[in-house]
Amino acid sequence: MKKWIVAAALATLTMNAYAAEKIRFAASATYPPFESLNNENQLEGFDIDLAKALCQQMKAECTFTNNAFDSLIPSLKFRRYDAVISGMDITAERSKQVDFTQPYYANSAIVIAHKGQFTDFSQLKGKRVGVENGTTHQKYLLEKHPEVIAVAYDSYQNAILDLKNGRLNGVFGDSAVVNQWLKANDDLSTVGEHITDTEYFGTGLGIAVRKGNDPLLKELNTALEALKNNGTWQQINQKWFPE
Repeated sequence: MKKWIVAAALATLTMNAYAAEKIRFAASATYPPFESLNNENQLEGFDIDLAKALCQQMKAECTFTNNAFDSLIPSLKFRRYDAVISGMDITAERSKQVDFTQPYYANSAIVIAHKGQFTDFSQLKGKRVGVENGTTHQKYLLEKHPEVIAVAYDSYQNAILDLKNGRLNGVFGDSAVVNQWLKANDDLSTVGEHITDTEYFGTGLGIAVRKGNDPLLKELNTALEALKNNGTWQQINQKWFPE
């Protein structure tokens, strides 16, 4: 009997150790170059490369699943995934629901519009500005600038299309992503100054884990520090955000 108990205990330990080496990441493939779907319908982007590098550093097996942005935190809380990496701003409100790693990317936000149409944010009063549903950009406009008409989209790609086709006056997104949009659309330009309100954007982007999952949080933070120190983070950044 003792031998059986010992064997069962060892098997349980082995299973737990194996489970700890698997991390299920969720992301929303609507925000290139942080994350998008490639021609093979696989997630790619800065966040995905960073997560893969973290997994390699942690010697963990990782999987990636695409979800709507506004479902990421609920899915994490319901244990469908272990972590979320999806260009997610660290905010006080979100931190009540999940725990975040240290910031892995500095952040600010800005509006883009057709060149010559607007020069200052104040000129957007009564104008239609596209945002992705569930984002801090949407929350910022609704709470801080109700005079601007925030139009929610399931993806920023669709918002950009509507801007190009005249159905929107502007699109509001992260500065790093907006810079990529401008490179691909020379008829667009930024409106006003970059917004760094720490309640919404200024803290930076973080990886979310379930409340109380301190072991995973600690491992991710340790791995992030290692990637920043050994130059891997810089290589990934240069790949997706070339100067």
